Amino acid sequence: MGMNHRTAPLEVRERFAVADPIPHLVKLVACEEIDEAVLLSTCNRVEVVALTRQLEPARHRLRAFFHRDLAGETPAQGAAALENLLFEDVDGPAMRQVFRVAASLDSMVLGEPQILGQMKQAYRAAVECGACGAILSRLFQSAFAAAKRVRRETRIGERPVSVARVAVELAKQIFESFDDKTALLVGAGEMIEAALEALRGEGLRSIQIANRTKAHAEHLAQRFHASARGLEDLREALHQSDIVLTCTAGDTPILEGIYLYDIDDLAGVAAANADERRRETMLGEAIVLEEQQRFDGWLLALQAVPTIRHLRARAEAIRQAELQRSMARLTLGENERQAVEALTRAIVNKLLHAPVSRLRAEAEREEGLAYLEAARVLFALDDPEMPGAEATEASAPEDAPERAVPDPEDSEGT
Repeated sequence: MGMNHRTAPLEVRERFAVADPIPHLVKLVACEEIDEAVLLSTCNRVEVVALTRQLEPARHRLRAFFHRDLAGETPAQGAAALENLLFEDVDGPAMRQVFRVAASLDSMVLGEPQILGQMKQAYRAAVECGACGAILSRLFQSAFAAAKRVRRETRIGERPVSVARVAVELAKQIFESFDDKTALLVGAGEMIEAALEALRGEGLRSIQIANRTKAHAEHLAQRFHASARGLEDLREALHQSDIVLTCTAGDTPILEGIYLYDIDDLAGVAAANADERRRETMLGEAIVLEEQQRFDGWLLALQAVPTIRHLRARAEAIRQAELQRSMARLTLGENERQAVEALTRAIVNKLLHAPVSRLRAEAEREEGLAYLEAARVLFALDDPEMPGAEATEASAPEDAPERAVPDPEDSEGT
């Protein structure tokens, strides 16, 4: 659930954006409706990816999260207004959204590379505070792998594109030439660095960099042969500049009396870029679908775990009951008892080998749920009067296999 550049304007997205997602995630997963969660907050989107076994209560909880926790003291104009700005995806479409965002197929600027790093940061924060468990970890790792394949196997990343580069394209539409122009860049982060590279690439030579921490501006200025200023020199620098690009983390305006093109105004230029990359987008979507299906198979296989454990528990309960009944009528020494124990255990294991192997294999396919249901009916696994019924609770869905949650930089995400 969330909002992005397609559903909400920039001034609304800014009100819901968060610098540190951890306090919000801790509060979110503390409620019983949400099992796991990741919060992604960028200039173009604020989205929560959540795992739940209680869909309707989780829906209400997430809406309340946006209304009360994220909106803070500046909420949108009423609940109805916020509802029109939020989108919601469930199950397959929700997983697909994670894959598409990571692969930059849902970005305002198709193919921009920043979003993958932003998603990895959001994932790390969720892991750090314990909000991301085995299921969402596998989902995000799979999405990171898909994103790498899209960049490697398509030409989406052949000519790196970013919001900053699109801003430079817009400036080119205004000025015939950059030869005699001066640019002022306010900020010193990744976007400003990308803009510097784009401006230098277009031949602009006169560049000033202003930042609250002047040392950061000086570091960039040295790399790009520009001049550095502090924000106290901003007014003077503005008079000397033809183009101003700003990207700061401040929450109050730092410029007055100007014509402003914000990030949403770049959408038209970005759309033209998307047209040029439409064929590559189709290839990227095919990769995303393939990787999502692989994750779906893993998720289905998890559902086989309780049924297989229950089936084994049923067989073991029957084996032990019959063995005790027979032992009561026989006079056997310890060695003979152990031999009979091993024999009956081997018989049960051999009988179960084929159906259990088949259940595991079929669970990874779309028809897997039908096989699992058939097994539960054939072996009466849902009958509380049958032996081994006590295994039901031990085989609950939360009994998913434990696994280490990997760092996105240490794994291909498979």
